[in-house]
Amino acid sequence: MSVIQLQDITFTRGERRILTDVQLQVNRGENWVVLGRNGCGKTTLLEMINGYMFPSSGSVRVLGHLYGAVDLREVRKHIGYISQSLLEKLTLRDPVWEVVATGEYGYLRFYQEIPKETEDKARAMLTELRLSHVQDQPLGTLSQGERKKVMLARSLMTDPSILILDEPCSGLDLFEREQLLHSINDLGRREMTMMYVTHHIEEIVPAFSHIALIGQGRVLAQGEKKRVLTPELLQSAYDVSVTIEWVNDRPWIRVV
Repeated sequence: MSVIQLQDITFTRGERRILTDVQLQVNRGENWVVLGRNGCGKTTLLEMINGYMFPSSGSVRVLGHLYGAVDLREVRKHIGYISQSLLEKLTLRDPVWEVVATGEYGYLRFYQEIPKETEDKARAMLTELRLSHVQDQPLGTLSQGERKKVMLARSLMTDPSILILDEPCSGLDLFEREQLLHSINDLGRREMTMMYVTHHIEEIVPAFSHIALIGQGRVLAQGEKKRVLTPELLQSAYDVSVTIEWVNDRPWIRVV
């Protein structure tokens, strides 16, 4: 059963063609990574899946709903979303548990009393992600890695069917990146579809099963990760010669 289906997608902004004839189907039980150079259209695809952008032509179907014929607010209740732009909209002086609790309602912050059951759920989510020690601290006192994990906890408050992660490891040091990737890999055990955008192939942890390789607004290749992550296909997308080594079902590249 398909969870996400993009059919004949073209997107033009002004004089610039950003996406051309994109076909992509994500099925239940699959977790996808979207790879490609800057400006190739990766984030635009995520914004379309969220219903924040609409194609110039073609159709978007998510969780069985055809965009343009459904209340997008209802669909978004089933989609968790992590991005740097969303993190920047949150209030740094709010306590961490309260920031997580806003995910239950899609708020950016609370202006009324928070239900006790929502607070308990947020604190439990922080415990699950090994962040209980910072739950009462202001968000602004946390490291970048901890803030990204708070965003992850916030996105899971509604038990989403789809989790979209737009470059979640951007700006993290090696330790914080690996901590966040460990938490993301653990999510592979949930009945949830993940869509992950990154520039860094080594972030493709074992939980991810499929790759969409984007180049100049087109899907150059898509499918199971070991079939798509080849030196030849990566060179076609990045114009760089590389070799790939798989270690514990995780790819590592070397430029040659």
